Amino acid sequence: MNIKDLHPEAKEVSTALLFKTTEGNVTSLQIQEGEQLKEHISKVPALLISLSGEAVFENEKGLKLTLTTGEYVNIEPMVKHWIKAHSKSSLILVK
Repeated sequence: MNIKDLHPEAKEVSTALLFKTTEGNVTSLQIQEGEQLKEHISKVPALLISLSGEAVFENEKGLKLTLTTGEYVNIEPMVKHWIKAHSKSSLILVK
């Protein structure tokens, strides 16, 4: 099994559930170059891990981080945030 096989179509933003428990889940996220995961709010703490590519994570508090392979960010609950891909990016979201 390979993460890239979860996203066969070149959608602007693609998600695929990897693992689900009664307390949370793990989701694979792929964002095409130049595309953006629109601003939204997570109700629970989350961890976003970059597998490949380059994406910029920003939040309404002014945090702006460039994520490349192996880098991660802790996402605060109830804080608006968004992600823009500078190159095709593969990420893992843990909630």
